[in-house]
Amino acid sequence: MSEETKVTKQVAYGYARVSSTTQNEDRQIIALKEIGVAEKNIYIDKMSGKNFDRPQYKKLLRKLNSNTVLYIKSIDRLGRSYSDLSEQWQIITKEKKSDICVIDMPILDTRREKNLLGTFISDLILTLLNYCSASELNLIHQRQQEGIAAAKARGVKMGRPTKPLPNNFYEVYQEWEKGNICCIAAAKKCGMPESTFRYKAMAHRRSIHLETM
Repeated sequence: MSEETKVTKQVAYGYARVSSTTQNEDRQIIALKEIGVAEKNIYIDKMSGKNFDRPQYKKLLRKLNSNTVLYIKSIDRLGRSYSDLSEQWQIITKEKKSDICVIDMPILDTRREKNLLGTFISDLILTLLNYCSASELNLIHQRQQEGIAAAKARGVKMGRPTKPLPNNFYEVYQEWEKGNICCIAAAKKCGMPESTFRYKAMAHRRSIHLETM
């Protein structure tokens, strides 16, 4: 049987993923349909790509075998972690014996070369792509940290601005400190959650103690 005959008999499946329910997967679906994947064979997850604990992906995996080909629009739609992605690539191609085709990167098509060289090229490209992806994420993180450090050096305060205390806080604090009212009542008078009042009161008490030392 020729390679071309085998490919035409393969059942095509598609996988699409977006990171949240607010994102739109239409672009991926259009690409999958254009390449010939039937709508009923397209599986969609709306969740992060940090791992493969995804319900639709798990259902899809059970469908794959030596007579199937899995299409994805881009490699990051399958996953982002190199170790996890590499493991799933091996499961799909070695255990399930299914083919994979990455639409945006035709070189990642396991149907191209059914020999050791073809497998080596696919695995090498996959490794390189994930290395670049990880390096990019590390670079972004490094720049963020450098930006934060530079901002702090300029005196920029990071995080949420501190909410000012209510005007009656110190008056209520004195009542609470003397034991005239409980913490719940004091917090209510200040219009604050009990935990917030307690935290602010204890901080104020420590500051008074330091001043008297």
